[in-house]
Amino acid sequence: MIAGDLLGERARLTPEKTALVEFRSGRRLSYRDLDGRSAAMAHRWSEQGLRKGDRVAILAENCVEYVDAFFAAGKSGVVLVPLNTRLAPPELAAVVEDCGARLLLFSTLFATQAEQIPIEQRLALDDVDPTQNRDRQGADLVRPEPDDLWCLLYTSGTTGRPKGVMLPHRMVIWNAYNTVASWQLREDDIAPVFTPMYHAGGLAVFLTPMVAIGGTVLLHEHFEPSGVWETAARERATLIFGVPTIFQRLAEAPEFATADLASVRWCISGGAPLPRYLLDRYRERGLVFKQGYGLTEAGVNCFAMTTEDACRKPGSIGKPMLFAEASIRGADGRQTPAGETGELWLRGPHVARGYWRQPEATAEVFLPDGWLRTGDLAHCDADGFYFIDGRIKDMFISGGVNIYPAEIETALLQHPGVQDAAVIGITDPTWGEAGVAFLVARPGPPPPESDIQKFLESRLARYKLPKAIFFRDVLPRTAYGKVIKADLRQWYETRKTV
Repeated sequence: MIAGDLLGERARLTPEKTALVEFRSGRRLSYRDLDGRSAAMAHRWSEQGLRKGDRVAILAENCVEYVDAFFAAGKSGVVLVPLNTRLAPPELAAVVEDCGARLLLFSTLFATQAEQIPIEQRLALDDVDPTQNRDRQGADLVRPEPDDLWCLLYTSGTTGRPKGVMLPHRMVIWNAYNTVASWQLREDDIAPVFTPMYHAGGLAVFLTPMVAIGGTVLLHEHFEPSGVWETAARERATLIFGVPTIFQRLAEAPEFATADLASVRWCISGGAPLPRYLLDRYRERGLVFKQGYGLTEAGVNCFAMTTEDACRKPGSIGKPMLFAEASIRGADGRQTPAGETGELWLRGPHVARGYWRQPEATAEVFLPDGWLRTGDLAHCDADGFYFIDGRIKDMFISGGVNIYPAEIETALLQHPGVQDAAVIGITDPTWGEAGVAFLVARPGPPPPESDIQKFLESRLARYKLPKAIFFRDVLPRTAYGKVIKADLRQWYETRKTV
């Protein structure tokens, strides 16, 4: 099993290679620079009495100091707890209390929120001298073991109490190495990181893989389309990761039509299915697209596919990465035949240890034989390629038949007048449950409901057609592009009772 100082090892091999370019400040840091900064952060923690296993929470935008803290945890065995900057102070305080953090790191931007969080110690990121103790490097730091925790990443909590996913060192490093090998990354790869680093995607796509292979990260404080295209063109970016909402906004930016993107080898989308019209728009621009899949509990990079397969198998997430197992299971736990929808199970060294101090929730998802129940519905075709069909919690039963909203949403997004779509199941007196669709229209007058239903009838069985269709200006989504269906359900129930 794998453990160790990932950044320190990379700095030992290629110390002068450019590791990171910060968009906000223009700073360019080598691997030697970055390693020294993270070592200084780790020693500062030690001076404040923190030891291996203690938790340090961080509340900040993407910045070099965030990267310092992440790799300082990798060096010291201190457990980093990234906090969702979108949460209100009481919600942040609840996470800090749950994880038992002893120290809160915060940036100037979130100083007000930080002051409202009860905690033993606070430390402004600006108060850490990145040049202090540079000569000591790894001296006096405790080497972590493979199953020691590197991070606690809390789930969004959109469906209940947030859970702290326990990410051990072997999981973080294995995911980085396996992403390099399975996605065939290169030392000359350059990738922007603009998704929030409090999320697994901000850390694993592409921060840790770039460090593993010795590539370069273009670090953005936050997502801003023009800035992304500016640095991608100037720095000759080779890889771009985002979620559908992000790629939509990138496509709408004026720079999309003119930026020099000849250096980009491929783009990869995750978090939610990528609409076909958006895929076609990027292909017209000459960009190759892949569909990724992952979850905090198993690392965000679980499948891989070649660029040729991405074109040949649109909508597929590919095949399991090296030394990673995937299986489609029915309700009885048995493997389903090719093409049949069931729950996706995963197993391998990329799976987390469980949920922090929630043994019952852990037992429901992390099975004794190493399998992780993802809660996602999927199928595998005869060629071994996997396709995501939705969430188990989204599935509803109409007239005794299982209905998968993702299938209906995929069909809806093929309509030329539909830009975005979401389907939920609601109680129905005749069928038990029925579907309701929420749509965002493309620019111009929204298409008539009869036109959409006729369009669906040519693609889906009649029992799958939604009972009602509602147009919205926008669909509520999380920071990572997933539709918040609980909000849609609440809106529907409120409208029904008015």
